[in-house]
Formats: sequence, structure tokens, C-alpha cells
Amino acid sequence: MKTPLIAAVAGAVLSLAAAGAQAQAATYAIEPTHTFVTFEISHFGTSTNRGRFDKKEGTVTLDRAGKTGKVDITIDTTSINSGTAAFDKHLKSAEILNTEAQPMARFVGDKFSFNGDKVTEVAGQLTLNGKTNPVTLKAVNFNCYQNPMLKREVCGGDFEATIVRSQYGVNYGLNYGFPDAVKLVIQVEAVKQ
Repeated sequence: MKTPLIAAVAGAVLSLAAAGAQAQAATYAIEPTHTFVTFEISHFGTSTNRGRFDKKEGTVTLDRAGKTGKVDITIDTTSINSGTAAFDKHLKSAEILNTEAQPMARFVGDKFSFNGDKVTEVAGQLTLNGKTNPVTLKAVNFNCYQNPMLKREVCGGDFEATIVRSQYGVNYGLNYGFPDAVKLVIQVEAVKQ
């Protein structure tokens, strides 16, 4: 008689443990005033052209205990801002980002790597200019904290990746000597929902 009772108790404990593990996953909404997607590309090996996308939104699901997560961020490519209107116009043109035909970029990452409870990288797929390729974002910083103003947990960090722009059909200037590699620098903070 003890065996069925022990099995029932063990089953209940395992069910509670599984429910507890699932409860560890939390959803966070991207906080747009602390999230910036910027790019850097060498200009004839002399200086670095930089710009950022001002409009972005998305969510992150994070389970630090289970070492899993998912990120889904959409970027409005028409919001590119280099600080120079003429350069912005060229960046939006069909020669580069083709924002009239492809106004959105999207990163979906579902392979998280951790060191303890800190995210070290997120691997996924970047869709840009209508083409999708794998990208791994490496964490330079990552932290979660209790925001004293919002009274909620906020997680975020600085992430970097280098993409090959010709894989996305962005070939402008390659014949002039502009590099194919573009560095992405992403500052992100997301608020627990």
C-alpha cells in the first residue's frame, strides 16, 4: 500500500517542480527609450560611418533557471538616422536598404547561451531587405535589475554582431572598396510584464 502512496506523492512533487520550472519563464517588453540598434561600417578605411534605427519594438521571453529564451524584435528601417538627411535618403534608397519595398527588418532568436544566469549570446535569424540569414548576437554586457521607478524587473545588455551585407542584397559600394562587413551594436533593455 505504501508504493502507490509514494508514487502519488512523487508524482505530485514532480508536477509541482515542473510547474515551478515553467513559472521561471517571464516575458519582457522592449523599452524603446533604452533600446537602440546601430550600425558601423568603415569609410575607405579612414573613418567609420554610423547610424541607428529610431523605431523598434518587440518582446523577450527569458528563463534564466532553464537557460532558455526567445527574442522577437522588429525594426522600422524607414526610421534610419545617421544625423545627415542626405545620407539617410541614400541609405533608404533601393541601392541600399530599399525601405519603400522592405520597410521592416526582424530578428528572431531562440538559441540562448548563458554563463550562470547571464546571457552571453543569442543566435537566431535576421531578416533584412527581404532576405533571411543566421546571426549570433554576442553579449558585451548583460544584467537584470529591479527598476526603482517602474517597480519592475528590467533585463538587458549590449550586444554585437557582424553581418555580411551582400547576403542581404546590399551590394552598393563594394566595387568602390567599401567593406562587405557591417557591425551591429544593439543596446537593449526590456521590462518584465
